[in-house]
Formats: sequence, C-alpha cells, structure tokens
Amino acid sequence: FTIALPFLYVALYFIFAVLGLWSLAVLSLVALSFVTYGSISHDLVHRNLGLPKSANDLFLSVIELLTLRSGHAYRMAHLHHHARFPHSDDIEGAAAGMSFSRMMLEGVIFQFKIWFWAVKRPSKDRPLILLEGFACLLMVLMSLVLYSVTPILLIYVVLMIMGSWIIPLITSYIPHNPRGEDELLQTRLFRGKVLSVVALEHTYHLEHHLYPAVPHHNWPQLAKRLDPYFQEAGLKPIRLWF
Repeated sequence: FTIALPFLYVALYFIFAVLGLWSLAVLSLVALSFVTYGSISHDLVHRNLGLPKSANDLFLSVIELLTLRSGHAYRMAHLHHHARFPHSDDIEGAAAGMSFSRMMLEGVIFQFKIWFWAVKRPSKDRPLILLEGFACLLMVLMSLVLYSVTPILLIYVVLMIMGSWIIPLITSYIPHNPRGEDELLQTRLFRGKVLSVVALEHTYHLEHHLYPAVPHHNWPQLAKRLDPYFQEAGLKPIRLWF
C-alpha cells in the first residue's frame, strides 16, 4: 500500500484533471507531495520497508521523479543530515538556522542545491543522480512542448515544483533547533490530537532521529514507547491547543 499510494495520487490527478475537477486534482498532488518526501520516499531513503535493495532504489528513483526530484540526491543529503546536524556542512538541515524570510527563499532553490551538492560529491550513485536530474528536466520540457495539446502536464509540473518549496519549512525549520545542547533538544518533540490531525501523523521527527530504521507507519507506536523516556528526560512537547 505504501509503495502504491504515490502512483494512486498521480492517477487521481489525471482523472480529476481530465474531468475538469481541478480542486480535487490539486488536492491529489498536495497529498502526493506530502506523502513522498515526508514519509514514503523518506522510508525508501532509509531502506526500512524491507524491500530488496534493487527494488528499493528503483522505487526511490521513480517515486521521486513523479514529483520532479532526484531520489538519490535526496538520499545522499538526508543521510548526511542524520550524520551531521547541526553542523554547518549539513545542507538539508541548514534551513533550521535561517531567518524565516531566508528559509522561504531556500525552498525555491533547495532541490537545485541538493542536486548540485550531490553531483559534486564522490559517490557510486553520481551517474544515477545525473540521470535523475536530466529526467526531471526532460519532464519539464515535455510539458512545455505538449502544452498546445493539453495544459494538464504543465499544470502538474508547476504544482509539483511549487509543492517542493515548502520542504525546508516542514522538514527542517519547524522540527529542528540547531541551538539545542544535545540530540534530545536539537529536534523538537510534538504531541497532541490537533497537531496529529493537521500533520496526518507526521509529527514524530525526534523519534525518527533517534530510531531512523523505523518506517513511518510505525512512528505513532514508537512515540508511545518513548514517551516515558521523554518524560524522565524532562522534555516538554509542543502542542497546538490539545
């Protein structure tokens, strides 16, 4: 189900777009953006879904290409983030230490930044990262060429690019505190029914940093197990009302 979900959202977009139901088409892509970088592609980055390595890497490439991003550049940047945050060379977590206005600009350039950063680093994945980047460019060019036939592809491309702009806000600026004294304080703890509903059970960033091998569908259970430890450590969770 996890692997099928991004393809389902893409299919729903095209079905709704062809039918002229644009509000539902846009919502389908909002959901696609949310579940890829934030959870499904994220699980593929950490290889924690139990898939064979070749299948895992194939789905990482294909699913991130659906959102016009390089999956293997994402993996390189994200694993580096886990190893280096809050050091200055953490390209993914850098937005946590920026001003709000600078962070918003970071969203516009972020995918270009991590792609060029990944290409410059010595890695066996470098040819694949280059290929993924060119595939994204080809998708953009195809949507422009086919615009006279149908605007649906170009609208898809534009919405996907815009959806990526909030990644530094959601994955870095909000959940991280680069001035925290230790690992427990460098990533914020979130709790509460309201936040859980708003974020669709994606509020477990501290838990993820502590146990990155746990896939996203098990985060709520992980959080319950860790709550007594957090309380003993004196952590005060951030809540939105209740």
